[in-house]
Amino acid sequence: MLTPIYETLHITSEVSVVIVSVALMLFSGFAMTRVTKRLRLPNVTAYIVAGILMGPYCLNLIPGRVVSGMSFVADIALAFIAFSTGEFFKFSTLKKSGAKVMIITVMEACLASVLVFIVVYFVLGLELNFSIVLAALASATAPASTVMTIRQTHAKGEFVETLLQVVALDDMVGLLAYSIAISVALASMTGEFHAGSIVKPILLNIIVFVLGGLFGLFLKLLLHERSTDNRLIVSVAVLFAFCGICAILDVSPLLGCMSMSMLYINLTDDEWLFKQLNYFSPPILLLFFVRSGVNFDLGALVNSSESIGSVSLLHIGVIYFVVRILGKYAGAFLGCAMVGKDKLVRNYLGLALVPQAGVAIGLAAMGARTLGGETGDVLETIILASSVLYELIGPACAKLSLYLSKSYSNKLEDIVELPAEEDAPQKTEVELLIERIQKIQQELPKHNDPFYEEELAFSEAAEEHYMRTAGPLAASFRRRSRA
Repeated sequence: MLTPIYETLHITSEVSVVIVSVALMLFSGFAMTRVTKRLRLPNVTAYIVAGILMGPYCLNLIPGRVVSGMSFVADIALAFIAFSTGEFFKFSTLKKSGAKVMIITVMEACLASVLVFIVVYFVLGLELNFSIVLAALASATAPASTVMTIRQTHAKGEFVETLLQVVALDDMVGLLAYSIAISVALASMTGEFHAGSIVKPILLNIIVFVLGGLFGLFLKLLLHERSTDNRLIVSVAVLFAFCGICAILDVSPLLGCMSMSMLYINLTDDEWLFKQLNYFSPPILLLFFVRSGVNFDLGALVNSSESIGSVSLLHIGVIYFVVRILGKYAGAFLGCAMVGKDKLVRNYLGLALVPQAGVAIGLAAMGARTLGGETGDVLETIILASSVLYELIGPACAKLSLYLSKSYSNKLEDIVELPAEEDAPQKTEVELLIERIQKIQQELPKHNDPFYEEELAFSEAAEEHYMRTAGPLAASFRRRSRA
């Protein structure tokens, strides 16, 4: 069924509806960033808000069949995010901090799950099968919005490195927790427990992880001495192919894509490819987040008649929303304290672990099919609704944590520090300002656009292709026009 705007404009062709819908999603996401930029909010927040406004509870601009037909965008977006995250898993770095990061990840993921289970099962008195699966889903953290926020702020340092490694490993812990939880839930429903129901998902994820490493080796061989334009084509094709294999196996591509990029970066030390892909992926990520906003089921959440047991969905959703945040923050704080992390990392890491979307939504859909009936529907509704809310406040919390941890700053005195000179006369604020500006000018690269390297890596492929195909005459004309 078409939405009113398409009927008014007499747009009935299936192809035209899809194209116009995608164009609306792209343009609305971009337009909303003009608003959030003034509020100093990350772009991810703008994309989700745009999706909510275009969804069925506001303007109703996107037909339901278009949204459902774009489900593959989530897999592709998560693949790009996971691949870019794997860049930070260099073996040299893992040797130094791998054990510490693992302890922090287990603490923040498990404590969030434990707190949610205690409140939902013991305090609210809900069924074991529902409580344990919901608690397992609480451990998952969405890497997409966190990575995009880091890119937008250009944050660097120990805090960023720790955060990226934690969110990457977090999904591994979440997948393991879900595999155990769904097995216990089925056992409580049927009265029978099968070890295979736990072992099978774990084995599948191990297989995907190993397969991702093989794809990373394959990618290295394919990109050897390849032209810049073909490097981008081949790498995107390999990522798409791997996503397809994971979809056939009904397994998340996150672990495999992280494994692929981790092996690739350690074998080649080729950071240029990641810059090319980072410049290519923003439209895909925009569609992913806008679609998440369109899927926000506001009606089911606020409808007082919707409940499980004697507790309404709204109460369950609010409690889950708050308790998970408390668990994430407390777990990250304790984990950092255990391994002796700097106080800036310890105090603010938990704030950056609030977002929850792709993995949790995918696992919730699988859990809903497995549990079935009202329990499954309630589980998926709560995760979908809370994920949108997490993605609304999560990027802002992540940006705040990056600022408070001094991973980035808008203040001139924080951008560059001048060396102190002994026995030097006290300088005025104006003199200090001039010195800082001069210091910054010396350190600036030739091109001061923060996205220059990514843009150059992406456009270099098009430039080489043009120069090769346009011929010497066009190239000569191009050089004269530049002069």
